[in-house]
Amino acid sequence: QVQLVESGGGLVQAGGSLKLSCTASGRTFSTSAMGWFRQAPGKEREFVAGINWSGDNTYYADSVKGRFTISRDNAKNTVYLRMNSLKPEDTAVYYCAARSSSWVAVGGSNYDYWGQGTQVTVSS
Repeated sequence: QVQLVESGGGLVQAGGSLKLSCTASGRTFSTSAMGWFRQAPGKEREFVAGINWSGDNTYYADSVKGRFTISRDNAKNTVYLRMNSLKPEDTAVYYCAARSSSWVAVGGSNYDYWGQGTQVTVSS
């Protein structure tokens, strides 16, 4: 069993930055691919970014490419999402997710464990 706890969300003005963190419990974090997803009100959950077990392979949604950076510290069982140049359309609840596999996947159904989410609100 893996438990994920996100933190770092909040209210920020457009153009600002935030860094989300997701800390995992459990022995398998260092071999698990991790992902960040988001869900805005009235919209479906969407993939934002993913990272493989070692951190040397990352993948981003087109909407965040060049603005967001995913990274991980296996010694701390933590994955991060650095968000720069935030836009109002980035407003959503952001979720951290873990896969049993070591490789990145885009679809949410490929992830086995989910955090409770953290709210990110970008004002215009």
